[in-house]
Amino acid sequence: MNKISTSKTLFASISLACLVAACNSTTPETKQVSGPVPADKFDLSHWKITLPLDADNNGKIDEIDVVDIQTYAHPDFFYLDDDGYMVFTVPNKATTTSGSSNTRSELRQMFRGDNKKIGTHDPGNNFTIAVNPLSEHFASVGGKMEATLKVDAVSVRAGYPDKRPAYSVVVGQIHADKNKKLQQATKGKGDFGWGNEPIKIYYKKWPNHDKGSVFWNYERNLTKDDPNRTDIAYPVWGNIWTDPSDPGAEGIALGEEFSYIINVHENIMYLTFTAKDHPEVKYEIDLSNNVDAYGNPDPLDNPYGYALDGNYFKAGAYNQCSTKDDEAFWYTACPGTGVWATDKSNGDYTSVSFSKLVIGESTPPTSGPKTK
Repeated sequence: MNKISTSKTLFASISLACLVAACNSTTPETKQVSGPVPADKFDLSHWKITLPLDADNNGKIDEIDVVDIQTYAHPDFFYLDDDGYMVFTVPNKATTTSGSSNTRSELRQMFRGDNKKIGTHDPGNNFTIAVNPLSEHFASVGGKMEATLKVDAVSVRAGYPDKRPAYSVVVGQIHADKNKKLQQATKGKGDFGWGNEPIKIYYKKWPNHDKGSVFWNYERNLTKDDPNRTDIAYPVWGNIWTDPSDPGAEGIALGEEFSYIINVHENIMYLTFTAKDHPEVKYEIDLSNNVDAYGNPDPLDNPYGYALDGNYFKAGAYNQCSTKDDEAFWYTACPGTGVWATDKSNGDYTSVSFSKLVIGESTPPTSGPKTK
């Protein structure tokens, strides 16, 4: 089936208005800090950050906007270290966003820069793929994020160690924008706007292993109440999150650098993973249909993939060790006191350091076969 022509016909009645949600993030009062800050070395002109704090005591997690992040650092959770790494650190127990029980110190791409006339959820602050018939209204068709990083710590304890998210952190992702107007406009026609993730890049290390594993997950783009809405994991180095065996020499140690490139060009997401003394790994997946990264149709996925969604990049430390004690899949009952010094001493935290983080326009893929 020709997804481009089919989606144009199927969604021809959807207007630009259904994509626009005029709301902007709030920013707590911030002050300039002495000494170097991450923006001194990294281009943060199109990023805001979410931190595991409620410094202004408004009952909401703190977000530092594009303007303030240029002079901002936090001594525990977001700073430039002596070697020039941009460090993201987060305890298991802290303030979280309203839609998640997982803590984070994580950047969110902001195409609008400092222009707050464009809403956070507007098409002008997000990218889409070429198949979207309203693609001309978005900030970009596709995009690329390149990163080099090392994971310095993941939580060493979990109440439910056999649950897949235990001992793991997400270090980069594409997040689809959650848009209620788009949900309503496409209800029964593909159902978009649910804020799912076409990619999350994971690092997971069991406490008794010398090395951890790197893998990435694709989330089926389905409605919140659909039982088939789940993550499909693909290995990079070592194992995926369902395999508790020791990755051995194939794994990545704490403090060992690796790199990823997420390049969404037209409708295809091209992935490249590199690390010293490890094989280069490549994947590609069409985000406009339900064919998986191995080339097999997935009858349980949205047949149009992420065709109508707005998307944005995220990078940093999105801790997967939730302190919530619940039988549901994501809740690992990881310990934490909420006192940073105590939690750090107990190993109930995660930390990730970036030596490179660059976002920009997509590029045509280089030749070469997929390696997984």
